Amino acid sequence: MNFQTFAVAVLVAASFAYAAWTLMPQALRAACAKQLLRLPLPAALRSRLLAASTASAGSGCSGCDKAPPAITGGTLTAKAQPLVFHPRKAK
Repeated sequence: MNFQTFAVAVLVAASFAYAAWTLMPQALRAACAKQLLRLPLPAALRSRLLAASTASAGSGCSGCDKAPPAITGGTLTAKAQPLVFHPRKAK
């Protein structure tokens, strides 16, 4: 096996691992991370796996209901704003 074939095999394997990890459901990702934490790994990889093993499901945002209140005049105020629906113009 020459160097080019080896390099392509490593890149394909790394790409597959990244795609599988990214598309994996969060519960399965956490279980895999917990299993991988048993291995002796570098500190950078270990910290990422530790974060993945304890992360909550979802996209990582805290949700629309957890948005910070608006800051006006140096004080925090959560100001409710009504929805305004504009009718479409007739063609």
